[in-house]
Amino acid sequence: MDDNRESKPPRPPHLFRRFVQYYQPHKKAFALDMLASLFISLIGMVYPVITNLMLNDYIPNKLYGAIIAAGSAVLGLYIVRMLLRYFVQYWGHMIGVGMQEQMRSDLFAHLQKLPFSFFDDHETGKILTRITSDLFDVSELAHHGPENLFISCIMIVGSFIYLSTINVQLTLIIFVCAPVLAVVAGICRKKMREAFTERRKTTAMINASIESSITGIRVTKAYTNSEKEQEEFEKSNSLFREACRKSYKAMARFHSSTSFITDAFNVVILIAGGLYLYAGRINFGEYSTFIVSVNLFISPITTLIGFMEQYQNGVTGFARFLEIIDEPPEEDAPGAISLDRVEGDIDIDDIHFSYGAGNVIDGISLHVEKGKKLALVGPSGGGKTTLCHLIPAFYPLTEGSIRIDGIDVRDVTRESLRRNIGIVQQDVFLFGGTIRDNIMYGRLDATEEEMIEAAKRANIHNYVMTLEKGYDSEIGERGVKLSGGQKQRLSIARVFLKDPAILILDEATSALDNTTEILIQESLDELCKGRTTIVVAHRLSTIRNADEIALISGGKVVEQGTHEELMAIDNGIYRQLYSLQFREEDGVDNGFAPDRGSFAAIDT
Repeated sequence: MDDNRESKPPRPPHLFRRFVQYYQPHKKAFALDMLASLFISLIGMVYPVITNLMLNDYIPNKLYGAIIAAGSAVLGLYIVRMLLRYFVQYWGHMIGVGMQEQMRSDLFAHLQKLPFSFFDDHETGKILTRITSDLFDVSELAHHGPENLFISCIMIVGSFIYLSTINVQLTLIIFVCAPVLAVVAGICRKKMREAFTERRKTTAMINASIESSITGIRVTKAYTNSEKEQEEFEKSNSLFREACRKSYKAMARFHSSTSFITDAFNVVILIAGGLYLYAGRINFGEYSTFIVSVNLFISPITTLIGFMEQYQNGVTGFARFLEIIDEPPEEDAPGAISLDRVEGDIDIDDIHFSYGAGNVIDGISLHVEKGKKLALVGPSGGGKTTLCHLIPAFYPLTEGSIRIDGIDVRDVTRESLRRNIGIVQQDVFLFGGTIRDNIMYGRLDATEEEMIEAAKRANIHNYVMTLEKGYDSEIGERGVKLSGGQKQRLSIARVFLKDPAILILDEATSALDNTTEILIQESLDELCKGRTTIVVAHRLSTIRNADEIALISGGKVVEQGTHEELMAIDNGIYRQLYSLQFREEDGVDNGFAPDRGSFAAIDT
């Protein structure tokens, strides 16, 4: 599913059935809403009836008391209708809001269950459009749709019966014209549906563009590229304008065509009624009443015409909602067990993985004993981070297996697997809120003392105590009020609180300066104690004490061993990488010049 591809919504019966399910919790309110709508419709038919009585009886017979009584009755009924309309407007909209709330909850809950691959392919702004504006239009349809359809049907049937009591032949003439309106509306509605679907896509594109630009505003300012961002935004904005032009053109064609048909009804009745009056088949009172009463038929038709735009918005929004809801979620294998009391022994056995074309991981086999540290090094794009994502089952393996304590990760629940794995990444993500909120995210049921102890072990506690509000200090969106080192320590405190048996450090210090890296490394060394640790490292100084080092390139393990063993390999790639990084500061003279061609080879 992609916003840039043509949407293929569910078939109408299937879509309708799923839409109706959301009315279930609101059955009583919905029934009262429909009952109020019924009375509103019936009251709406009173005025023409009274008009008929006035013209044909009360006025000719000078029944002044009846005239006053009838007028007073109509006024009283209009007061009742006012109260009923208040009820329908308020509670009807609350039904729509309640359905919107449930849909949004369902959508958000489903998003939490979707695999990483879904978010790799879909921009945040486009997902937000479906959660917000799309569902708003759905809620409007949920309220006005049944109400408008119900009232219109009642009015059409009621008007037919009432107009027939005045003159059956004139009534049939009007209703014979109705199929013409239905055909014109059907042709125009198809064009309007296509145009509104395209407008939805461009709205999502604009939201994605805005979300991306605002999130990266500091980068934009740093590189003084505001003009480029404006240019990119204007592209989406122009596409939106063009999509709106097409949708409003289709809508204008629909409304102007259908309005012309309804106007033609009045002309038909004007001419036909005039001919019937001329021929003496009806009297002047009946003719006048019929001209006034024909609006009983035209009014619901007009309502239905106006409803079509809302229907298109709502149905398109609900179809887009279902596109995400129908995305298959992550599912545990049948009979999956809970992974408890983890020791941390990891076996990676001949695994293969691909995001699409070509394997990113191509036959890697590794073993990490519990409590030991494995370091992964090698060129960017070699598969190190992907391997780290496969251990907590963020992506499904193509071939091979990963076992923790001898149990295949595919045979355990994802929740229990990930509960026992802690991850510290280079790009730290912090939630908007307080320092307390972000540390407690590691274990929501932790005590205050446990949280503070985790902060101390991450070497962030002393800094927090310098703040006026301490742990209740706001950190800004994604921790914008903190330095890089402070954000990293906060993420380390979060993992300390989680206390996992397995730890993954994915270039956790590569974005920091040397001084900050040394300080953070102390916290990481403390975090690694007693845990099985996998470290992805760019700076080889951080992994010399690893129990084993694996050099990964092209999705394969190229070299493997301890630091000393790898340094002993003549012309080994690890030895060349190490010498290239440290020959000046360590004063190493190995008697050879690093072979840069080897690095070029493994980079490709």
